[in-house]
Amino acid sequence: MGHCYDILTQVIEAWQAKDIDRVMGFMADDIVWHYAAVSLPPVRGKVTARKLLERFQADMHDIKWRIFNWSETGDRLFIEGVDDYTTADGKRVATPYVGVLEFRDGLITGWRDYVDLNVAAEHKAGQAFSKQVLDLLGEAK
Repeated sequence: MGHCYDILTQVIEAWQAKDIDRVMGFMADDIVWHYAAVSLPPVRGKVTARKLLERFQADMHDIKWRIFNWSETGDRLFIEGVDDYTTADGKRVATPYVGVLEFRDGLITGWRDYVDLNVAAEHKAGQAFSKQVLDLLGEAK
């Protein structure tokens, strides 16, 4: 595994354990995080990133964040994966995405996730997963 990918796997383990302090330990103070790059403005700075994670954590249970493919070059990591979790009211949300992470001195300085927020909204509303989402999750029948 590459160094950047190894850091991300530790972030994933910390997030699945709901350990926000540990997740924050992998982020630089000046992080710029585009958690929905084409839809919403970025979160800037570690303090604001923590607030976002605290908001997310309240509604994310049984987290199965998975990476399907990745490529690393220098201090940049490209990933394809899925955010997969159960909401507080028992609905499964599985949102495929592509992300790019940038690192400096072993800390994440930039994070851009390219995700369709409408997919998450549909799942939270209880709509069935589309065939294309099931295909991306490897769950198509």
